[in-house]
Amino acid sequence: MIKAIHHVQLAAPPGSEPQLREFYQGVLGLREVPKPPELAKRGGAWFRGDGVEVHLGIEEDFRPARKAHPAFLVDELPEGAEVDLLFPGYRRIYLSDPVGNRIELLQRLT
Repeated sequence: MIKAIHHVQLAAPPGSEPQLREFYQGVLGLREVPKPPELAKRGGAWFRGDGVEVHLGIEEDFRPARKAHPAFLVDELPEGAEVDLLFPGYRRIYLSDPVGNRIELLQRLT
């Protein structure tokens, strides 16, 4: 039986690690964690927060998915963001990381 999701894997183009670090650490507040040495040779970056882990793997012929996305629960949505209430019980926004991966942020309604 599945107990939980360990991590979400997203793809990114070669050389995008600096922009990914800026976004996933600076904007989303995740911290970068070291990849195992054998996997670090492939490039990319791993990020972790409370109960969430995101792995960004390098893909030579990268194209971001148009609909597929991780959805992260947050305490607050960014000020000025265009929020919708279409997902029952939540306020939500969509944004894109620097390479075009779609990201959903959800704030639970109280």
